[in-house]
Amino acid sequence: MLTKRIIPCMDVRDGRVVKNLRYFTPLPDAGDPVTLARAYNDQGADELVYLDITASVEARSLTIELVRRTADEVFIPLTVAGGISSVADMNAVLHAGADKTGINTAAATNPSLISEGALRFGSQCIVVAIDAKHEADDWWVYTHGGRKATGRRAVDWAHEAQERGAGEILLTSMDRDGTGDGYDTTLLRQVTDAVNIPVIASGGASKPEHFVDVVRKANVDAVLAASMFHYGHYTVTQAKEHMRANSVPVRLQGVPG
Repeated sequence: MLTKRIIPCMDVRDGRVVKNLRYFTPLPDAGDPVTLARAYNDQGADELVYLDITASVEARSLTIELVRRTADEVFIPLTVAGGISSVADMNAVLHAGADKTGINTAAATNPSLISEGALRFGSQCIVVAIDAKHEADDWWVYTHGGRKATGRRAVDWAHEAQERGAGEILLTSMDRDGTGDGYDTTLLRQVTDAVNIPVIASGGASKPEHFVDVVRKANVDAVLAASMFHYGHYTVTQAKEHMRANSVPVRLQGVPG
C-alpha cells in the first residue's frame, strides 16, 4: 500500500479561515490562514488546500497575496480552489506559488477547461473537485457551492475528468459534509474503482478512525479534513500516529516510512 496523505483544507473568506457546517453553512472564524498553514506544515501535513469561498474579483487578489505569503512559509504542496474559471486564473495562482489548482463549477460547465489546463501546466496541476449528493439510488454532481444540479452521475463525471486530463479527483459527499459521521465510503469506492488517478476523500471526518476506515474500505489516496484540525480536536501528527498504529502507511516527520 502506498503512503496515504493527510490534507488540511482551509475555507478562506475575506482573508480568514472559516469552516462550514452541513450544506456549507459557515461557522465562526477559525484563524489566520498563513498561521494555520505554518502549523500544519510543522505537524507533518502532506499537502494543504485553500478554498476561496468568496470567489469574487475582489477576493481573488486577497487570495493571491495569501498564496504568496503561504508559499514563503511552508514547504509542502498547496492547492488553491474556488472561483478559478480560466487558464489565466490557473496561471495566476500557480505563479503566486500554488502547486495545483482546483476546479469544480468551471470544470462542470466548461469541461474543456480541464484539457486546456492539463495541456498548459501538466495534469499534476489539475485537481477536479466534485460535490456529490445521494439521490434516487445514485450520486449526482452539484455545482455553484452545492446549489445547482448538473444531471451528471458522480462516477461518470470522475471518469470523464480523468479522460480530459485531470491529475486528481477531490470528492466531497454533500450528505456527509459537516456531519462528523465519517466519509461516504460507498461513494468513494465506486469512484476509486472507476478511475486510475488519485482520489482525495472529503466530507464527514471528525476523528482519525474515519481516516483508517476510508482507506480500508474505499482505497483512497488521501484524506481531507478541516474542523477536526482547525478547532484543536486533533493534530495532524496525532492522526498520522493513529493511522500508522492501524497499519496505514503514512509519512511521519523524522521517522522512516
